[in-house]
Amino acid sequence: MPLPQRILVIRLSAMGDIAMCVPVLLALKRDYPSVEIVALSRKRFRSILEHIPDITFIEADVDNRHKGVSGLYRFSKEIKALKIDAVADFHNVLRSKILRTFLRGIPKSKIDKGRAEKKKLINDPTFFKPLTHSTERYANVLRELGFKVELKGNEFLPKEAVLPQIHDQIGRKTSKWVGFAPFAAHETKAVTIKKAKKLVKAISQDDQITILLFGGGKKEQEQLQIIAGTTSNVINMAGITSFENELSVMSQLDAMIAMDSGNGHLAALYGVPVITLWGNTHPYAGFAPYAQPEENQLTANRDKFPLVPTSIFGNKVVKGYKKATSSIKVKQVVERLKIVLES
Repeated sequence: MPLPQRILVIRLSAMGDIAMCVPVLLALKRDYPSVEIVALSRKRFRSILEHIPDITFIEADVDNRHKGVSGLYRFSKEIKALKIDAVADFHNVLRSKILRTFLRGIPKSKIDKGRAEKKKLINDPTFFKPLTHSTERYANVLRELGFKVELKGNEFLPKEAVLPQIHDQIGRKTSKWVGFAPFAAHETKAVTIKKAKKLVKAISQDDQITILLFGGGKKEQEQLQIIAGTTSNVINMAGITSFENELSVMSQLDAMIAMDSGNGHLAALYGVPVITLWGNTHPYAGFAPYAQPEENQLTANRDKFPLVPTSIFGNKVVKGYKKATSSIKVKQVVERLKIVLES
């Protein structure tokens, strides 16, 4: 049976998950260059997915044009017009299930999210072991369609040139660039502003390092300015340029320090060494940035916080665990950063 040559890949959210799709699709294009990928996602993720060679992006406008069952039915007719040979559902949520139902007669595969073992990981303290990484789960969807996709750990996007106008704002790269993204979607995954300031102060003692702070939204922009203070080698990237331009800067980092959040995954797309800080979540759930060594994943002390991970996504607040991420010592992070920058 011939392999499908035009594949619809569905992944509607979130930032980190979208980023983890990229190495898998890069591997597919490397191993099967004639295959056409049609990526279906939200508009805000277009700039990430369009870095994949020869990809076609279609926007899922699920808040307006494609809203509800009727909207998804209209969307399915638009998709059928693209002459899709197969559907790879990397998301497997209600919307994508409905779309699959409407796309009758087309071979389909869907992600196995491993919900039972993830539930066991957060509810059974004796069940503490690494689960299948998300990238392998995505690759398994393609394998089910017949593609022998192999992830080699070197599927990265090429570095991007930083525009002159961005250099005008942040300066030329005359030192090591270290990114720091102290926030996350859920408070239980972030460090406090006080802890972030201590970390920035410790790293900025080295005048051969420039720290670039990343975050989004007005509130985070203001908080990052507090963290940056008046130190000359600390730059707040939030709000000074577009997301696309931020990605180009991120690609040129010598290291990134992030929480269990999208920024860490974005930096990893370019092969940047990423040090991640894990509090109420844990890399064993399969969401560590792609192709990063275990030593770069700094976790809360389970002797002090034996219930970690308290949830898969960090959306569960457990009494006494609010500052689990902040329990990771500044010294630990600085020492790991030194090793990363010297390697």
